[in-house]
Amino acid sequence: MEQAIDTNLLGTEIVAKLKTIYDPEIPVDIYELGLIYDVMVSTDFEVKILMTLTSPNCPVAESLPREVEEKVKSIEHIKNAEVEITFDPPWSKDLMSEEAKLELGML
Repeated sequence: MEQAIDTNLLGTEIVAKLKTIYDPEIPVDIYELGLIYDVMVSTDFEVKILMTLTSPNCPVAESLPREVEEKVKSIEHIKNAEVEITFDPPWSKDLMSEEAKLELGML
């Protein structure tokens, strides 16, 4: 019998995991920074994350998506995680949460 997915609980766990990943140049996690555009979970416990980087020349362009995939895969029940990088729309400070802006002294 197939296990039912509590998508709300799984989504909360994924967001909590994403909040443990920081941009090395900015002391704010990637979720609050607005780098995560979408998180999709399939009925097969596979996760696809659409995210961006602060710039196309970001020094962690190779390592950050891998870190996101590895950390999300470590969540119980997740079979696979895939990160797709997009620059449409490009990241801007407007995408940051109020919490991130406060942390960086922008409010």
